[in-house]
Amino acid sequence: MRNALIAGAIFLGLLLLSGSVYTISETEQVILTEFGKPIGTAHAEAGLYFKVPFIQQVNRFDKRWLEWTGDSSLIVTRDKKLLDVSTYTRWRIKDPLLFFQGMRDERSAQSRLDDIVEGETRNVIASNDLIEIVRSSDRQFAEAADNTNMGVTEATGPITNGRAKIVKAVLDKSSPIVAGFGIELVDVQIKRVNYVQDVQQKVFDRMISERRRIAERSRSEGQGKAAEVRGQKERDLKGIQSEAYKKAQEIMGKADAESTRIYAEAYNRDPELYQFLKTMETYRKTFSTDSTLILSTEGEFFKYLKQIR
Repeated sequence: MRNALIAGAIFLGLLLLSGSVYTISETEQVILTEFGKPIGTAHAEAGLYFKVPFIQQVNRFDKRWLEWTGDSSLIVTRDKKLLDVSTYTRWRIKDPLLFFQGMRDERSAQSRLDDIVEGETRNVIASNDLIEIVRSSDRQFAEAADNTNMGVTEATGPITNGRAKIVKAVLDKSSPIVAGFGIELVDVQIKRVNYVQDVQQKVFDRMISERRRIAERSRSEGQGKAAEVRGQKERDLKGIQSEAYKKAQEIMGKADAESTRIYAEAYNRDPELYQFLKTMETYRKTFSTDSTLILSTEGEFFKYLKQIR
C-alpha cells in the first residue's frame, strides 16, 4: 500500500511538473492565458518557461514573416477598364497580445487581411487609370514603331503615379488598420493584372490581326527588296555580258587583222604559189566523187586541170 502511494505521488509530481513547464522555439512567441484571459506579457525569447499547471494555457504564434495571397477580384479603373486583379503581401505578428485579443489565430488574420488589403487595393486602383497600374514609368517601348496600333496606345502616355506608387499607397493605407490587430505589413504587391475573359479574347484577336498586318507589310517590303535585287542582278549581268562581248570582238578583230597580215606577207613572197594553193583549195571544196562540172577550157578555173597530162 505504501509503495502504491509513493508511486502515485511520483506520478502526480511528474504530471504537475509536465503541466508547469513549456518551451519556446526560435520561431515562436507565446501568450499565457488564464481562464481564457491573457496574463502578463508575450514571451518571444527561445528557452524554458514555467506556468501554473491546468489553469494557465500556452498560446503559440509564429514570429516569422508570413505569406498572404488574396483571391482575384474584378475592379473597374478610373478610365472604365474592367480588370481581374490579385494581390499578395508579407506580414507578421508584431504584437502577440493585440493579435490574440483581436484575431485569436492566423486563420482569422488571413480572413481580415482579405477584407482590408483587397478593400484598399480596390479603392486605390479605382482612383487610377489602367496605364498607372501596368507601368511604373513612361519609358519608351523598344518596338514602338511596330506596336503603334497593337494596344500599346493604351499603355503609353504620361505616368503620374505608376504601379510602384500604387502598391505603396495600398501598403500605407492598410498598415495602420492592421497595426491595431498587432500585425505588421512589410510588403504589398499586385500579383496579376488581366482583362476579364471576354475582353481578353478581343484583345488577343486584335493583337493577332495587327501582327498579321505587320507580317504582310514585312512580306511586301521583302518582295520589293527581292525585286530590286533581281533587277540589279539583271543589270549587272547584262553589263558583264556586254563588256565580255566587246572584249571578245576586240580580240577577234585583232586576230583577223593579224591573220590578214600574215596572209598578205605570204602572198607577197610567192603570188604564184598562193594562187595555186587557193585554186587547189577551191577544187577540194567544189568537187566530189559524184560531181559533174561543165567548164570552158579557156576559163581560169580550168587552168591547172589543163596542165595535167
